[in-house]
Amino acid sequence: MGTIFFLILFPTVVAILLLVLKADAARDIVVKIACAAIAAGSIYLAVQYFTKGTQYFDFESHAVNMTMMVIEIILAVIIVVLAIRYKKILAAILAIAQTPLVCWFELTKGHDIEVANNLYFDRLSMIMVLIIGIVGSLICLYAIGYMKDFQHHHAGAPDRRPWFFFLLFLFLAAMTGLVTSNNLIWMYFFWEITSLCSFLLIGYNGLFHKEENEDKVATNNAFRALIMNLGGGLGFAVAIVYLGTYGGTIELNKLLAMGNASQVAVIVAAFLAFAGITKAAQMPFNSWLLGAMVAPTPTSALLHSSTMVKAGVFLIIKLAPVLNGNYAGFMTMMVGGITFLLASFSAISQSNGKRVLAYSTIANLGLIVVCGGIGTAGAVWAGTMLIIFHAVTKSLLFLCVGTAEHNVGSRDIEDLDGLFGKMPRLAMFMMIGIAGMFLAPFGMLISKWAAMVAFVNAPSMFGFENILLIGIICFGSAATAFYWVKWLGKMAAVVAGTKNIQQNVHGSEWFAQGTLVALTIIVCLLFPFISSKIIVPYLNETFGGIADLAISSTNMIIMCIMVAVILLLIVFFFGRTNKKIVNIYLSGVNEGDNLQFEDAFKAPKPLALRNWYMDSYFGEKKMNVIGDILSSVAIIYVLGMIIGFVIGGIGGGM
Repeated sequence: MGTIFFLILFPTVVAILLLVLKADAARDIVVKIACAAIAAGSIYLAVQYFTKGTQYFDFESHAVNMTMMVIEIILAVIIVVLAIRYKKILAAILAIAQTPLVCWFELTKGHDIEVANNLYFDRLSMIMVLIIGIVGSLICLYAIGYMKDFQHHHAGAPDRRPWFFFLLFLFLAAMTGLVTSNNLIWMYFFWEITSLCSFLLIGYNGLFHKEENEDKVATNNAFRALIMNLGGGLGFAVAIVYLGTYGGTIELNKLLAMGNASQVAVIVAAFLAFAGITKAAQMPFNSWLLGAMVAPTPTSALLHSSTMVKAGVFLIIKLAPVLNGNYAGFMTMMVGGITFLLASFSAISQSNGKRVLAYSTIANLGLIVVCGGIGTAGAVWAGTMLIIFHAVTKSLLFLCVGTAEHNVGSRDIEDLDGLFGKMPRLAMFMMIGIAGMFLAPFGMLISKWAAMVAFVNAPSMFGFENILLIGIICFGSAATAFYWVKWLGKMAAVVAGTKNIQQNVHGSEWFAQGTLVALTIIVCLLFPFISSKIIVPYLNETFGGIADLAISSTNMIIMCIMVAVILLLIVFFFGRTNKKIVNIYLSGVNEGDNLQFEDAFKAPKPLALRNWYMDSYFGEKKMNVIGDILSSVAIIYVLGMIIGFVIGGIGGGM
């Protein structure tokens, strides 16, 4: 328990220290030491409880509860004040709706509910803590060099980097608290802190600036994220009040023990799943994550890969046993399936690297949400594997795009011609990240295969949804391959005459990216170990056993051997070639620079390698409209039915 408190309190103290430190040298030292300590602490915690199974922790918590309540009220006041200042009244309404509700419950009915265990640690929490502690720390380390360049490129703006690093480390602290809280009021507290931190990080270029320096797009996008996440927070608050009132508990483990046949548990799970859907940026709430692109790259990496959105899918995967085979699970799997398919289609039409990564994130989270909604052991196995591989690989890609943007001057895929000549190391890192997202034998593709098998084997409520989900994963995966191949082709192109500029990249950026490359490969090599020693024991505890996995241990070992062979081939042949390099034939006169040629009219034409984006078929506006309508229907139907039942039950009781 002490290590859990360390991973919550230490980053908080570091955040406060970084808020007052102004000197670059001092900040760099503190961030590096803190990142090393947080990563080491997360690994130590995992080792400490690796063989012990699920552990629950109890202690005198009255003072902690009161402190959290006071902080919740302060946060609500801050949100209301900012909402009024920027004329975003809906944010104020949502804050006013949920905070008094939770406080009233804590001071009345909740006060009499005995909480046996406020904190816990199981193997799913272990995975999340390692992602937060290692990947999150690498993102913070990367931010040291990146934010120096960012400040240089925004020389006219005030230096607000202390505020930026304060929010990064506070975010890590809140995420650790969220994934280890058995007390749902505690989880809600940390949930709301992550929402506020993401709001402030997205609005970094807009909020609190003088009028002439304010980025209104950043401000508007920040409030969009806040409003949508506050909406999810309201669903979370309603779930707590209903569970405490009709279930007599506010503990997560006791909610899960009620099972998927308990009416109270299903209603609570539906509202909590709704909160997870908003946090995981599923349709119709995906626009907040797309709007986060205006923030500095470390924000995008932190929100999209290791922390913010993973909070949503973590909660849904945790609720999987209660979601299995009922309307709450049906809502969850349909929203996830719709999002996976249409977000994958939307990514095809994007040339902005960050937007491709954003839509890819939304799509992959949708697939994880489907796995949680199905709620079987096989689906949870696939969803958990997807969480691991997505966190590592997508973090790498976001950081690579950020480095490319600062050094090439663009994040557009079409502007990355000749990246192998300009920044060969970055191009290689980016290609490894892209390969990890969709190619065999890397873990993302294998996990998707396992998800499809889980869809086939899952019991059906209505007789059609399994077939629909199988079609969705097939067509969505085909779209995934299409947009990744386009990007990979750009990376593989070598253009003559380009100048190497990678010496301008900060060492902290190379270290973070190189470590993530290593982690991408290591988690693939450890695939059988992660499955047998971490995920399968969790499934045995949660489901009381597990049927045969979609992927046998033998096939997992074969996959690892394939990864090892690829590595050996790269090491053996890297940089060794006897091939003669000849000029490119361009159907015209080529003077030898491979960059231009003369057409039939003797006019010079530049060489341009361009992709097809099929905007008329897969334009994001069209896909989002369709997705928002379909997912809204699923959510409104199920939640409307549940709310009607609750109101009817209350009326009948009165």
